[in-house]
Amino acid sequence: MEKKKISRRIHRRGAPSGAERARLQKIREKVRREFPPRDPPRLRPATTGIAARIRAAREAQGLTWYAVAKRAGIPNPSTVRDIEYGRDTKLSSVQAIAESLGLRLELVEV
Repeated sequence: MEKKKISRRIHRRGAPSGAERARLQKIREKVRREFPPRDPPRLRPATTGIAARIRAAREAQGLTWYAVAKRAGIPNPSTVRDIEYGRDTKLSSVQAIAESLGLRLELVEV
């Protein structure tokens, strides 16, 4: 059996009628109920700890994630973002990023 090839898209001509707008709005509301947005919608950078200190140092120097990763010799700039957002990462990456920003990472007893 031969598949049909789609040769063109279907485009709506003109503005939708009032009934069509109402129908589409009902569909949108139903989808929002079935698939509610995440709360919070996006992850936020950490506000305390090492992650916050690294972010503050990076912003104070006017550097991007890419620039910090390049300075630290890390191939993936998203590693810097992951650290700032408090995600798990290698200790060696945290240390390299801290050193590239002029920070010293050390362990202390509490």
